[in-house]
Amino acid sequence: MNLPPLIKKIIATNPCYADLLECQGKIYTFLNPVSYLEALKHKEIFEKMDGIFCDGKILAKSICLFYHKRVDRCSFDMTSLASEFFRYSEIHNKKIYFVASKQEELERAMRILGKVYPNLNIVGARNGYFRDDQELNDEVHKIVSLNPDYVICGMGVVLQEKFLVLLKSAGFKGIAFTCGGFVSQASRSSLNYYPRIFDKLNLRFLYRMIKEKHTRKRYLHALFLFPIKFVREWMKT
Repeated sequence: MNLPPLIKKIIATNPCYADLLECQGKIYTFLNPVSYLEALKHKEIFEKMDGIFCDGKILAKSICLFYHKRVDRCSFDMTSLASEFFRYSEIHNKKIYFVASKQEELERAMRILGKVYPNLNIVGARNGYFRDDQELNDEVHKIVSLNPDYVICGMGVVLQEKFLVLLKSAGFKGIAFTCGGFVSQASRSSLNYYPRIFDKLNLRFLYRMIKEKHTRKRYLHALFLFPIKFVREWMKT
């Protein structure tokens, strides 16, 4: 079967944390049914990612059903990769740089993160909003010269992937992950955003719809459009 590029990359991405956190010069992102729809419009950006993780059971089950391939859920939150990432970074004194969220949310999240992981080596953090391309490019070159081990970027789907592609093309030698709304969620008082029952039942998207009004329209949109787009891509194979 000639797999669609996005699906092929998701299947090929190894979620083994030990290997993932030791590689060099790699950029990674995450796709769920909502962001998958955006990724289809910008395939040239997502195909430049070194790996794409399956962020959600619905996408994982869809891949299993139509392509007969098992993929594991991997998200940048405390129910998945983030908890392992911060623990590993603290133990090994890895340098971390954040580009994410609004400034006030970023500052609150950094304070909360520092309380939970007091030995975390955060060498820089700035918001994910840029006045123009010049400011963005200046930030990219600043990060490259600072040479952190990890960059965590949360600027919204497509923008954050474009940023990581620019970062790698500018010579970044570390590892970079997109993080979606993690920093914004973490700023609300706790790193553990999802109640245990919602996590256990794989209803994290429902909790976000309840807590974050701005997500409701796009989740409802994806509820109807994702199956159509996913099957359409499958029929091309």
